[in-house]
Amino acid sequence: MAGGASRWANDKEDEVLEAQRKKEKEEKKRAKLEKQRKLEEAEARRKQAAEPESTQGLQNEVERPVKRRRLSNERDDGDVPDQPRRLMRFVAPEWGPCRHVDNFERLNHIEEGSYGWVSRARETATGEVVALKKLKMDNLNDGFPVTALREIQTLKESRHRHVVDLREVVVGDTLDEFSSVFLVMEFLEHDLKTLQEDMAEPFLPSEIKTLLIQLSSAVEFLHDHWILHRDLKTSNILMNNRGELKLADFGMARYFGDPSPPKMTQLVVTLWYRAPELLLGTTTYGKPVDMWSVGCIFGELLTKAPLLQGKNEVDELAKIFELCGIPTEDSWPGFKRLPNAKSLRLPRTPQTQGSIIRSKFPFLTGAGAALLTSLLSLNPERRPSAAEMLAHPYFKEDPRPKATAMFPTFPSKAGQEKRRRVASPSAPQRGQAPKIDAGEVDFSGIFAGRDLEESGAGFQLKLV
Repeated sequence: MAGGASRWANDKEDEVLEAQRKKEKEEKKRAKLEKQRKLEEAEARRKQAAEPESTQGLQNEVERPVKRRRLSNERDDGDVPDQPRRLMRFVAPEWGPCRHVDNFERLNHIEEGSYGWVSRARETATGEVVALKKLKMDNLNDGFPVTALREIQTLKESRHRHVVDLREVVVGDTLDEFSSVFLVMEFLEHDLKTLQEDMAEPFLPSEIKTLLIQLSSAVEFLHDHWILHRDLKTSNILMNNRGELKLADFGMARYFGDPSPPKMTQLVVTLWYRAPELLLGTTTYGKPVDMWSVGCIFGELLTKAPLLQGKNEVDELAKIFELCGIPTEDSWPGFKRLPNAKSLRLPRTPQTQGSIIRSKFPFLTGAGAALLTSLLSLNPERRPSAAEMLAHPYFKEDPRPKATAMFPTFPSKAGQEKRRRVASPSAPQRGQAPKIDAGEVDFSGIFAGRDLEESGAGFQLKLV
């Protein structure tokens, strides 16, 4: 067996079988190509029979591809042949395929809102700290929530200095069920509600003016782009440590028109910031509902507490009428025709009591009281627009709005920061011995570059 051939060696039978397999493989390949050729010829005959005869003759004379690349600089006969050609370019979509949420490391939970959970996170590639909002996906059987679609759409269109920046949308592991969709937004250290709760005193008048200018600037931008926020409140207004304010939480935002769309939902805006026409059941509204909320925020900045804290819709209306007066046909024409106005029990005789805003804010200037009164007007037609608010004399009188760089800084609860306390020396105690010994003390390092002259009264310092 030592001198015999190996049992695994190729013999003549193996060569014959290998050649037969190659021949069968080539025959199958030829048959496949022939079948493909016949299908292409049949398709060409079908298209040729469907085209009119004139088009067939033109196609036979001029052979060219069905589709050709359109060039940005089409050449004529007189053009220079060496001139380079460039393809036409079109603006591509801003976002590509969604990234995975694993690209972000979650640091801590911030809060839970009506339409999602917000956390502080860090992007692992760049180390940038961002806000990560996981959208609430209720009733997935009805499809992707319309509130989430509106929030993404309106945030994407709201590129403004005082509107929070939506960086991208990322997804989790269960993309097929749309149950893990996250919004990646810029992170800001504070929201106004939490910040005011921790402040010992309310903002200064100059600081309030700066905040109102930034807020009305953002609202003006939204209204100019036909967007209603419909949930303006201090907890949805973010602020960084540079005094810059930005609007957030567009879960209730939507587009509107002129005239406003009919039959819009009346259950919008948090109760304490909800306009009276919404409480009375109107389904046709527009910019004034946001301006009423701005007026409530104005009053909250002055008092450091929500202005109209109603327990329910009826109690909220009562507090509004107590502050702004009882509505009449003269002050608010047509309010009795609103759906919920029929159930109101108003005094039959006109009340002499009007708005008490001026007496409630005695330290507010006349211009400031006039602005707040107009913003909290029961009649939506009498409320100023955001542009008119920016031009109000209140912002031109003393004290002038404070520069954002001069705003105080505060520890961020969202960033889990704590106030750093610097150790300060205490007052000397009675009978305590001094800590300097009677020996020599070397001050040469302190007085470097200075001349010391000794006199009868002691040492005198003189700069070189």
